[in-house]
Amino acid sequence: MSADINAFLGNVKRAAVEAVAAGKPMSLIFGKVTSVSPLIVRVDQKLELIEPQLILTNAVRDYTVSMTVDQETEAASGGSGDAAFASHKHRYKGTKSYIVHLGLKLGEQVLLLRVDGGQKFIILDRVEVPS
Repeated sequence: MSADINAFLGNVKRAAVEAVAAGKPMSLIFGKVTSVSPLIVRVDQKLELIEPQLILTNAVRDYTVSMTVDQETEAASGGSGDAAFASHKHRYKGTKSYIVHLGLKLGEQVLLLRVDGGQKFIILDRVEVPS
């Protein structure tokens, strides 16, 4: 019978903890990037967040963006004296993919948003934390 009571009390404690976590569904915390591959962020001495726990915004990751251009180049002066490099203008237009390099680097401080009862953390941006 004692094992049943202990199991019951364990379930009550777990429900209480979940209720408290639900009362605070989100909170902001600071962390420091301690590894880039795999991505690891240390929040404090006891808590290190690993890649599966982290959700990255475009502010902290490399991503590809498609851009369309339709413009004319500015006249450039030829510097070598070769006719192939003489000053000229030309029109260029089209769509091209570009990589935006914003991936996190070792040692950077980040601002995280705790969600899902502390199981997931969104890295919102880099920050400078005063010492």
